[in-house]
Amino acid sequence: MALAGNGAVAIWHDIAPEGRESFYAWHGSEHMPERAAIPGFLRGRRYVAIGGSPEFFNLYETAATAVLSGRDYLDRLDHPTPWTVATVKHFRGVARSLCEVDCTRGEGDGGLVATYRYDVPDAMSARHRDAMRDALDRLVEAPGVAGAHLLVADTAASAIETAEKRSRGGGTEIPRWVVLVESWGDEKAFTALARSFAGDDAFAGASSAPDVAVYRLQNARR
Repeated sequence: MALAGNGAVAIWHDIAPEGRESFYAWHGSEHMPERAAIPGFLRGRRYVAIGGSPEFFNLYETAATAVLSGRDYLDRLDHPTPWTVATVKHFRGVARSLCEVDCTRGEGDGGLVATYRYDVPDAMSARHRDAMRDALDRLVEAPGVAGAHLLVADTAASAIETAEKRSRGGGTEIPRWVVLVESWGDEKAFTALARSFAGDDAFAGASSAPDVAVYRLQNARR
């Protein structure tokens, strides 16, 4: 179905083996409830990879992009809990984008999602938006596709240094363009569809082929 708001936080990451047990307990018991309680945060979802990498994908939907630069969210990032500080040290290969929802299509929620991370030269961005919107309009008509969404990162907001980011350490990639495709169908069939869509002409203006991964839903909270 269509995403719940006009803003989104998209996060990909791996977890060091020694931190997995703590990560699952923290993310389900503390972190997602904390994020969902921030004014303007509408829904959080965590997925685990069934094809591609990193292993985890997290999506938070917000009422507006202003929520992502608002005091309530920044206060949480600048004042992480002790459990957060201890857990995020185990994050590896982090990519995180604070995004505007450029377009969102669909009539249902999917238990599967394919993510596409890529970049587009600024001179091509307007043409790319039009091409991708058209492609997603076609894609949502495919069997088993529940929704398709185009997100565009605010790179300046995504790059802001916070106490939580410093606790995590290491570099953080900021994907500038993100496509999400949700499915309620068969895993094998959807994975094949997701891989095929990576070759769609709508990606022709991208700087390179998109990074593609397919994930299964593990947890959701409104």
